[in-house]
Amino acid sequence: MSDTPFGFGLPPEEPDDGDEGKKKDQQSGGGQGPANPFGFGGLPGAGGLGGPGADNPLAAMFGSLNPNDLGAAFQQLGQMLSYEGGPVNWDMAKQIARQTVSQGTADGTKDASVGPSERNAVQEAVRLADLWLDDATSLPSGAGSAVAWSRAEWVEATLPAWKELVDPVAERVGNAMGDVLPEEMQAMAGPLIGMMRSMGGAMFGTQIGQAVGVLAGEVVGSSDIGLPLGPAGKAALLPVNIDAFGKDLGVPQEEVRLYLALREAAHQRLFAHVPWLRSHLFGAVEGYARGIKVDTAKLEDVVGQFDPQNPEQLQDALQQGMFQPEDTPEQKASLARLETALALVEGWVDAVVHAAAKPRLSSADALRETLRRRRATGGPAEQTFATLIGLELRPRRLRDASRLWASLTDARGVDGRDGLWAHPDMLPTASDLDDPDGFVHREQSDFSEWDKMLGEAADKPDLGKKDDDGETKGDGTE
Repeated sequence: MSDTPFGFGLPPEEPDDGDEGKKKDQQSGGGQGPANPFGFGGLPGAGGLGGPGADNPLAAMFGSLNPNDLGAAFQQLGQMLSYEGGPVNWDMAKQIARQTVSQGTADGTKDASVGPSERNAVQEAVRLADLWLDDATSLPSGAGSAVAWSRAEWVEATLPAWKELVDPVAERVGNAMGDVLPEEMQAMAGPLIGMMRSMGGAMFGTQIGQAVGVLAGEVVGSSDIGLPLGPAGKAALLPVNIDAFGKDLGVPQEEVRLYLALREAAHQRLFAHVPWLRSHLFGAVEGYARGIKVDTAKLEDVVGQFDPQNPEQLQDALQQGMFQPEDTPEQKASLARLETALALVEGWVDAVVHAAAKPRLSSADALRETLRRRRATGGPAEQTFATLIGLELRPRRLRDASRLWASLTDARGVDGRDGLWAHPDMLPTASDLDDPDGFVHREQSDFSEWDKMLGEAADKPDLGKKDDDGETKGDGTE
């Protein structure tokens, strides 16, 4: 996966033999040079566009393909140019994600359908995890069902959430492509703008598909990145990835599965019973996207020199940092709000799961530390978002937040701690993470007197209401 923020395709690889290798590569149709004018070497069945017959454009593009692959390549090209949907070609994203999954992971692990025994093991783990969590949190179970997914099923189930997260950024890119032209030229250039937006949607779809496909090979559930990616009320685990995750830990697989089930079930409780939380997190991502600044000067150059026969120019420009966050107070506030919310979610889950697992699992401490490091070092989730929208979903202050929630449990009890999720204004802030003791021991607002006064006011007659004769009713004291 590309590490370039706002990259919309994989960069060409450098050949081992330097410039000579580049020449050979271009002559043989490899890479993303002139022999591949569309810059989509990873297309299904393409096997690398290009080949012999450079004097013949069609032969140069498709000469090395057999008839079946040729049909697939033309079909894919037609999909790119005819796409008229939103800012991202999600059909292409889904297709490429599924292909990436089918290729397996770097360690050679292939995806596989979930068998009955694995499905039963996941359901039993989630059921037991929910029982243990009853003692650690006042929030009731949020998982109406427990499912075991293959990697391909994870892709299918999470694409709607990815769409909601990525579309705001892609929308700004698409609008910028049309806005850079003078208004009087936009009508004349309509077909060109339409082609550019179709290609932009395909580029986004390609990159997102690759990223989601890679991520599917490493996640262990539906909530690994601290956001609810799966359907509401459905706790999901991926048995094939759980096996890979626990292989070298020296911990029994049953304990690994149960600990991960605890985390998944805890996330489900939080998002099910804190109704504003999902929109709060997704809204923070969208707010961040609104602050993305498009380098219109660079984009104007690209549009002015755009060659429909050479659309990889647009992809190259997108890879060169055309889209960057604005350094404004609003943008900094959006990022701080998102980072704090992620830290609070992950910290709460960490504290609650540890409280539930510590008395029951001998490996609780080791598993906790392994997962903390996995999140802190920015695993696949961080790389995915850094590539797609330049945003790292790393809970940088996970440990601080976890300590704060644990201190709140000691000071106020489970009910007092979980009661803070009633409203976003009651939650700790970034500055509270700097001074957790100050927040824990801060005097809580007592709303009981307000509730009493409001209740008494509700019982009183309406002093402004008129009777049948049109006279205003009094309270009997005049």
